Amino acid sequence: MATGLLGIENFPRPDIEQLLERARNFQPKESGSYPRLTSCAGKMIVNLFFENSTRTRSSFEIAARRLGAEMLSITASGSSVTKGESLVDTLNTLVAMRPQAIVMRHGASGAPHFLARHLTTPIVNAGDGTHEHPTQALLDARTILDNKGALEGLRVAIIGDIAHSRVARSNIFLLSKFGVDIVLCGPPSLVPRELARIAPGVRLEHDIRKAILGADVIMMLRVQLERIHEPTMDASEYFQFYGLRLEHLSLAKPDVIVLHPGPINRGREISSEVADSQRSMILNQVENGIAVRMAVLERVLLQ
Repeated sequence: MATGLLGIENFPRPDIEQLLERARNFQPKESGSYPRLTSCAGKMIVNLFFENSTRTRSSFEIAARRLGAEMLSITASGSSVTKGESLVDTLNTLVAMRPQAIVMRHGASGAPHFLARHLTTPIVNAGDGTHEHPTQALLDARTILDNKGALEGLRVAIIGDIAHSRVARSNIFLLSKFGVDIVLCGPPSLVPRELARIAPGVRLEHDIRKAILGADVIMMLRVQLERIHEPTMDASEYFQFYGLRLEHLSLAKPDVIVLHPGPINRGREISSEVADSQRSMILNQVENGIAVRMAVLERVLLQ
């Protein structure tokens, strides 16, 4: 893992399993307390976000602190990029400050991979354009394992704006390594046909009822209006055809769990009744995000 964690597509299954198992040690104890370590004391991480984020950015910050590391958080609006400095020059300036790792979110697909070819400092991809979001897929997998015990043999329905979702891509790459039956569902314009070919075990569906029939896991996605430049359904129309409602859950397995990477838009992609139900593991995902990112940062910093 010399270059940090850039994506799931080429990340070996044994390494994924190792990270997921390590993350279990960082989950809160029965008492509700969290482990606070000093294993990464003296290490410095730069948290560089060129896109807005609440969950990912803050959970990386918390993860670093719980490992005993120091973290410097920089947003695009607070960086010299706004003054015209190139991305490479910005990163080279930060590298000159000798951090042990850089956590980076960028709107351009492939940006972390490009920089990894020019820098010796490990980079952790916190989301690049519509390409990948590796730590989200890992925390989703940890959440599924907490509830199902194993990934093999499961049926997972991923519903929503697949076309613009880096979360969907990373989850497809990860789940396919474990032989999961993956169903992608959404409006035809948001579920490109070529996605059925990016990994084994993937099929497409445009009827939400058919997609969630017999599902063990339903993963809802946000409609990324900021990335959509063509006309699309309004919120009420989208919710009518692709919003997850309580009536849908009866079509899935009795112990189905519902995931969503957030932020959720109630009344567009999911109803409040589902989001707040016992089937919803959305807040568990947020909690697992810290544990998984602790495992990732620990591995990067102590390699």
